[in-house]
Amino acid sequence: MKKLIIALMALMLFSADSFAQSNVGSTDYKMSLGVKVYPGSVTFKYFIKEKAALEGLLYFHSHGSRITGLYEFHYDIKNAPGLKWYVGPGAHIGFYSSKYGGGGAFGVDGVIGLDYKIQNAPLNFSLDWQPSFEFGNRYGNGFSGDWGGISIRYVF
Repeated sequence: MKKLIIALMALMLFSADSFAQSNVGSTDYKMSLGVKVYPGSVTFKYFIKEKAALEGLLYFHSHGSRITGLYEFHYDIKNAPGLKWYVGPGAHIGFYSSKYGGGGAFGVDGVIGLDYKIQNAPLNFSLDWQPSFEFGNRYGNGFSGDWGGISIRYVF
């Protein structure tokens, strides 16, 4: 699994030139790839419209793993270039280790957060809260308010 993730990240980085635009001097960006801390994930964000983005997350944690997709609406914060707030819905599929009931589960997610693109660097940071409601696994069943975290991404 780790080799697959490393290979996918390398493929995205090497193919970035075909999608790249000059984002270094800008406070906007089209696509980014990085990591999110807590519980730990690979994160990929792609703007499909000026104020709408898709974010994919591949989480790894002590209970198993989780794949999450989010649709985010981004809004400018007045007098703060590069800083936006966002909110949106999403869904996930989780896979638990046998210690935590094994098997899979699915759920619905929400997200609210802040997103900042550094003007003179190809870096993006975000801080968010991602509450979710999960179905299908006796361990993770129900509401969970402890997802979210801090992301750092490379902007293409």
